[in-house]
Amino acid sequence: MTQFDYVTLDVFTNERFRGNPLAVIADARGLDSETMQAIAREFNYSEITFVLPPANPDNTAEVRIFTPTMELPFAGHPNVGTAFALARAGHVFGKPVGDRLRFEEKAGIVEVTVERAASGAATGASIQAPQMLTVADGLSVDTLGPMIGLAPAKIATGNHAPLFLSVALPFLVAELPDLETLAAAHPETSLFSAVEAGLDPVDGRLSVFLYVRSGENPLSLRARMFAPLDNIAEDPATGSASAALAAYLATKVTSMPETVELTIDQGVEMGRASHIRLRVAMSDGKPMSVLVIGDCVEVMRGTLTV
Repeated sequence: MTQFDYVTLDVFTNERFRGNPLAVIADARGLDSETMQAIAREFNYSEITFVLPPANPDNTAEVRIFTPTMELPFAGHPNVGTAFALARAGHVFGKPVGDRLRFEEKAGIVEVTVERAASGAATGASIQAPQMLTVADGLSVDTLGPMIGLAPAKIATGNHAPLFLSVALPFLVAELPDLETLAAAHPETSLFSAVEAGLDPVDGRLSVFLYVRSGENPLSLRARMFAPLDNIAEDPATGSASAALAAYLATKVTSMPETVELTIDQGVEMGRASHIRLRVAMSDGKPMSVLVIGDCVEVMRGTLTV
């Protein structure tokens, strides 16, 4: 039997027992893919990361991300949390960890910057989405409504119809008119299964990201994410979906700024409030890069026996 140290964090929050939980195994050497998947099922968090030495020594590490059912090419809160965990440790595979990290992932290189307090202590991280925004037609409101327990007329289409948005991992994104409608939404798993069976593969899962704009500030949003086919009835914070939505909404800002900043609050209905900050760099009205920024707090440490 072999033992592996792990740490758990709450990500996109500075309060324990809020945000999105994450487990990080900071030295996963010796674990194969099958065992990693079994460990992810055992933790049953929305994601867990396994840190390995990089193929290119100029990079910080290889990071593999698993949900309870599959490996992901990229995800938001696992990268933010992993960077925070490594910064807190101060080293990885014998090398010191500075403020700039580069993670090798299946979606490409993920650039990470550690966020620190005035004291120098790590407080979180910002990550750059590894791919440019892609947009594709989504489902009709007649199909989507029953999937999320809402009448089709409750899905707002004045700004855009439901769309598949991605900066490495696709999500079906739809706007809702108000917080009451957002609170009433819930996933109907059987309908998710039936709809996904009729789609081209969407990286192995169909995930729905719903949001509402604030009346005072249209760039301040509240969101929920359902991925029941991945054993995630609801996710408290979804950085990859937030990044894709931020990039898309930034293209709709008519003043053509160089930078668009947004915030997304998620997990409120679950009792795990999360706060995600986003910064989109623009050029000629097109998103060139998206930063996902969040705080983290450590919760547990332990040893896993394999």
